[in-house]
Amino acid sequence: MQAPPNTGSAEELQKITVFMLRHQIAGVPRNFELVHEAFCGGNPELARDIAELGARPTQAALDNLGLKHRLPGHCGMTAERLQTEALKTLTRLTEQLALGLTQKRAFTNSVEGVIRSIREDLGGGLEQVLAELDLISAIGLDMVRAETQLTSDVTASLESLKSADRAIRAAQAAMTKDRLTGLPNRISLFRTLDELHADASPSHPAALVLIEILDLPGLQHQFGEEAVSKLIKGLAGIFRKAIKKNDVIARIEADTFAFVFEGINADEAHIIAERLFTTAENNLVFASETSQEVGGLPLAIGHAMAHEAADPASWLGIAKTATILARQNPRQPIIGYKPGHKQVA
Repeated sequence: MQAPPNTGSAEELQKITVFMLRHQIAGVPRNFELVHEAFCGGNPELARDIAELGARPTQAALDNLGLKHRLPGHCGMTAERLQTEALKTLTRLTEQLALGLTQKRAFTNSVEGVIRSIREDLGGGLEQVLAELDLISAIGLDMVRAETQLTSDVTASLESLKSADRAIRAAQAAMTKDRLTGLPNRISLFRTLDELHADASPSHPAALVLIEILDLPGLQHQFGEEAVSKLIKGLAGIFRKAIKKNDVIARIEADTFAFVFEGINADEAHIIAERLFTTAENNLVFASETSQEVGGLPLAIGHAMAHEAADPASWLGIAKTATILARQNPRQPIIGYKPGHKQVA
């Protein structure tokens, strides 16, 4: 069955493009990511922050917002800048150490020269010897001062490198975390899929379960973006408690959570999906716009096995296809992919 065209994505792209053109925002990838997160990623705080920048925000202001909200593109740019600074610090440190070595060689040469002078003129008086020793002492004092400065510079440079390393690690961690929920994001999920798919087989199975919140824009319109953001954070906490410590959960899109389970077959994955569906339904209820009754959060769930996919991207793709089919059939909100002619179970 072929999924219908995703008109929502086209509308989102048009909305983002129009906003960027109207506000004269440069069309670089990190700016697209920033505007997408503000208007399509369920982040009302970021949307307000962008609005406060006015009609023609500077790139620096946009980058600061990206860092504030820990967007991967901006964190990656920061990590690259910090790595450049670290390289400059290492280069400067190398030059300082080379200078110190040059000074030590000069001192050694001076001492050897004084010793030769004294030996060649043993008949010289004490006055001449003292003058030669004074020269050695002066050179030694200069070297001590240079070594002291070098030690100070080396200490400062090492502290700068440590600070850069901490900042890089923080930026890299932010790149793999979802800002709203603190869960791993799409980047982190792909790393997990790569690792597990490489060893996947019928005897060493791994299952991917996707849970999509249906009509997230409609929920935001009905209940408000702040309320829906709190709902998503609450749902993330509920899901995290509903799975085992070693199981993986990630938020990979504004409306989609992903789960990865090792060592289970397709039937067990379906049972887990049913349990997650029931958990969400029992813990999150809301009033309908057209009814006074309350109902569970509308969800669509699809799951797929690693060894039935050609590669990690296909694994995610077929799980997404199963989710789309579940979305189209409210009577069967949980669908698992099966290879061959029978596509769902």
